[in-house]
Amino acid sequence: MASVEKLPMLAEGYEKLIVELKALREERPKIVDAIEEARAHGDLSENAEYHAAKERQGQVEASIADLEDKVSRSQIIDPATLSGDRIIFGATVTLLDDNDKAVRYQIVGPYEADAKVGRISYNSPLGKALIGRRVEDEIEVTVPSGDRFYVVDRIEFI
Repeated sequence: MASVEKLPMLAEGYEKLIVELKALREERPKIVDAIEEARAHGDLSENAEYHAAKERQGQVEASIADLEDKVSRSQIIDPATLSGDRIIFGATVTLLDDNDKAVRYQIVGPYEADAKVGRISYNSPLGKALIGRRVEDEIEVTVPSGDRFYVVDRIEFI
């Protein structure tokens, strides 16, 4: 029997999935109405509205199935309950680059990652390089813009 892979995520990421799922479920009846209305126009073979509504219905149903799967496999982790001297999921890490410029990232799940706000996925190249590291560890990681070198300056669980 295959085991179900858990998806670690923060409570905020879980709530975002729930909101998205609710919105898609609320869209279902509107799509059915659009299909019925388009059907009333007659010949379905050349009915663009009907085909567009059916295509949207397929997209929505696929998205709902995907989100339901993610929600069912989610494992909510509160970083404030964690501790330790190694970088793990949920940790907020301050790194120093080659020029001793500090950069700060929180290690999160793939569906809540957003590098612009300092959240990187645990399975991104940098995330993978950071997991298990300690303060003062040196890290070399290859990213799309080239090789980067960092030193772990601080690990926090906030």
